[in-house]
Amino acid sequence: MHPPMMAPILWSATLCSLRGMRNPPEMPDAAAGRWARLRWLLGESPGLGRLLTVKLISIFGDGIFQAALAGVVLFSPERGADPRAIAAGFAVLLLPYSIIGPFAGGLLDRWDRRSVLLWANLLRAVFIVLCAGALAIGAPTAAVLLLALCAVGVSRFVAAGISAALPHVVSRRLLVPANSVFATIGSVVNSLGASTGLLILGLVGAGDRVASVVVLFSVIGSFGGAAVAASFARHALGPERASAGAPAMADTVLHSVLSGLGRGAVAVWRAPSVTGVLLAIGAHRIVFGVDTLVMVLILRGPLAGEDGAVGGLAGFGVAVGLTAAGMLLAAVATPVLLPRLGRALTVLLALAVALAVQLLLVAALAEAPLLAAAFLLGLAGQTIKLTGDAAMQTDIRDARRGQVFALQDTMFNMAFVLAIAAAAAIVPADGQSRALILAVGGFYALAIVGVLVNAASRPTPTNRLRATGYSQG
Repeated sequence: MHPPMMAPILWSATLCSLRGMRNPPEMPDAAAGRWARLRWLLGESPGLGRLLTVKLISIFGDGIFQAALAGVVLFSPERGADPRAIAAGFAVLLLPYSIIGPFAGGLLDRWDRRSVLLWANLLRAVFIVLCAGALAIGAPTAAVLLLALCAVGVSRFVAAGISAALPHVVSRRLLVPANSVFATIGSVVNSLGASTGLLILGLVGAGDRVASVVVLFSVIGSFGGAAVAASFARHALGPERASAGAPAMADTVLHSVLSGLGRGAVAVWRAPSVTGVLLAIGAHRIVFGVDTLVMVLILRGPLAGEDGAVGGLAGFGVAVGLTAAGMLLAAVATPVLLPRLGRALTVLLALAVALAVQLLLVAALAEAPLLAAAFLLGLAGQTIKLTGDAAMQTDIRDARRGQVFALQDTMFNMAFVLAIAAAAAIVPADGQSRALILAVGGFYALAIVGVLVNAASRPTPTNRLRATGYSQG
């Protein structure tokens, strides 16, 4: 239940953000509809359509691949993965987003991005074919996960390359709306890919042979993305020749990434409102990681489906959908709450709701309450996340904003994976551990205390509990 696997269809969130921007000349307003805006953007920037096609084809294949991998690792009767294997599966899917992503950005400032998009897609295709072959012959789970890790890691170069290339196919005045369109449509298509993979596995079964076919089918995203990327001229997507001539020294990239994360951490501490929100985000990701592992173990257990809820892989798909629905509701509700409550109170309200859900629903350790909890935790978690975005966009100066967002992304995924890894060492195979659920719920309580102390001890205009206004709260 994580954004790369089940990103919700957040059209409304995009339109809200677009309404808050000053429209470029002749750009249709929000009332004209999202498709009118997309058509206008594509007409204004011919190369944008091809770059968007690379993104959509690639991310659709990613969605199918990730769903197939999740199905075979989490629910395949042939593999019977224990909690540690499940934790390894989540690590393979998510850690490359935090570990490889920042380094990919540094290297993309030195390499021809058109070549990166072409060869990374082809290399990913090779790893996908090898992964499908490993599944077909019943290779050990460790071998399958290693090949999957290589495929997902290469995907980060594709995603980062598309983001870095965007300013070369669209004018500066259209960059913000183009980014918004790319992010939203990407989320939609990734969800469609994941849903396609889960639907096939749900209808046919999550065995190795079926999963290998679904994994192999996902290679269309890599070949299609490579074909479209090849249509660009060399160096058409950057970087500028001056930066491209810089030596691609690993230690230079490493120093750049680590120093950037360090400067981002300093910027977070100097902005009290951001400090409090990131504290809440970290706590939520820890709890949500443990809850996700427990839910998977219960949904695949021998008693799955006996309380009338949907169990197995289908139940996991329902949980993913409910989490996405909660996130969608948060995209609508958060802009309403922030001007009325301010950031600190909005975060405290979300943490309080999450704590109640943890104690009353998740602690029941039954399918129906867990599915309800998936929706409510998706709502609470995304409310915190969107509040954090607002704080970082307004209280962090532009020169440090990218570094802070990179730091948040790293923390976002690593807290989730590390929590699953720690819980996997102690949780029973059937997931029935009420003590663990209650214990990790304490992170929500600690976060509430931390936000209150931070707001009281570091009172700034944007960090007071009674502050109001979207940009002042």
